[in-house]
Amino acid sequence: MNIKIIGVGKLKEKYLKDGIAEYTKRLHKFAKVEIIEVPDEKAPEQLSQAQMDQVMSKEGERILNKIKDKEYVFALAIKGTERSSEEMAAEIDHLTTTGKSDLTFVIGSSLGLSPEVLKRANTQISFGRFTLPHQLMRLVLTEQIYRSFMINAHTPYHK
Repeated sequence: MNIKIIGVGKLKEKYLKDGIAEYTKRLHKFAKVEIIEVPDEKAPEQLSQAQMDQVMSKEGERILNKIKDKEYVFALAIKGTERSSEEMAAEIDHLTTTGKSDLTFVIGSSLGLSPEVLKRANTQISFGRFTLPHQLMRLVLTEQIYRSFMINAHTPYHK
């Protein structure tokens, strides 16, 4: 099993890096985990829609360059489908038992993901309608992936 998390931008906060490192370390007994940071596109604070589209397109190209054809891609998107932890665990279990052993999770920048990335994704998932910093989302996602494996291993962690 291979898990890849692709995020836009460099993670700077030590507490987030430490949390992600802890869950990544825990995940290693279930899967090989790779975290890839792609550069965010520098842009002024106030953007027109055309400028936003251009920024997302450039970031999207960088993301797509890190995804192989065989990978099953989860795009994190506000308009994606919400899942409970148990539903996510069941989905991961189903994918692995049907031969999909390369799972990729994509987190965009504060602008979101380009239409091209959303089109490439096999599914879109949402962690609710809350707006969370995309850096914090990396930690939340990593924990939820770990939780999924713990649910599938029938451990009491997830309760």
